[in-house]
Amino acid sequence: MTKPAIDIGRVGIWYGGIDALPTPEARRAAQVVEELGFGALWVAEAVGRDPFVSSAVLLSATSTLKLATGIANIYARDPMTMVAGQKTLAEAFPGRFLLGLGVSHGHLVAGIRKHDYARPYSHMVEYLDRMDKAMFMARGPETEPGRLLAALGPKMLELSATRANGSHPYFTTPDHTKVARDLMGPDALLAPEQMVVLETDPAEARRIARAGMKIYLGLPNYFNNLRRSGFDESDWTDGGSDRLVDAVVAWGTEAQVAARVAEHHAAGADHVCVQVLQDGMASPEPFWRRLAPVLLG
Repeated sequence: MTKPAIDIGRVGIWYGGIDALPTPEARRAAQVVEELGFGALWVAEAVGRDPFVSSAVLLSATSTLKLATGIANIYARDPMTMVAGQKTLAEAFPGRFLLGLGVSHGHLVAGIRKHDYARPYSHMVEYLDRMDKAMFMARGPETEPGRLLAALGPKMLELSATRANGSHPYFTTPDHTKVARDLMGPDALLAPEQMVVLETDPAEARRIARAGMKIYLGLPNYFNNLRRSGFDESDWTDGGSDRLVDAVVAWGTEAQVAARVAEHHAAGADHVCVQVLQDGMASPEPFWRRLAPVLLG
């Protein structure tokens, strides 16, 4: 399939921590992302706010900003409900909502939601089949809004190109972006996430990076993908080896962060979602303001 009609630009902001903000502050954060000129704001789904409701709130607070889900969990709602949420937002905010969906992780699906996580890839295939056949009898968008899949391994990346409009890889490297582009071909949208730390002291930068990486290093999906990229068990010790931290998280000056984003683009990314890691849960607005001139100039 080809890229979705919605234009999310070359660089966006991935902000999972927006759920920790009171709604008025979340609306303000979206307005800042729009003001700075980033192409899209990405919101997540885990055990916090509903991503469709949040998207409606944030889209209502802005006038041109695109919202993308990174990602909506397919185990959280049936295919008809997923399509209804997607098309409702796409009709209400034309050209401003992009659905990213994925299989999430075993501890969230089986552990918390109590669903069967035995066959996530097959479940995704069946889910997309049912999305394609889902009834939606309300007023819909004038153009198909498109969808992306959270994808890391070869099978899901290929599915992203054939059954969706592209992929949204998370917790990856520019090398993975190159692999993803080669597997998906030239026509699908490729929008990887990139963690960044604006800190030039190596010890402090890696301390902040390890804190942000901690939860992901315990998840099999990411572990297996990084093993395919040449990392091994030794890279998981003590919160991640320097080699692993430096590969996954771009740290240093604004120019060094911009250089990593440029690596993704050179490797085939259409759009890079930048996630700022920091101490605490305050809005990353100051860091977004520092990055905007180098990432969007």
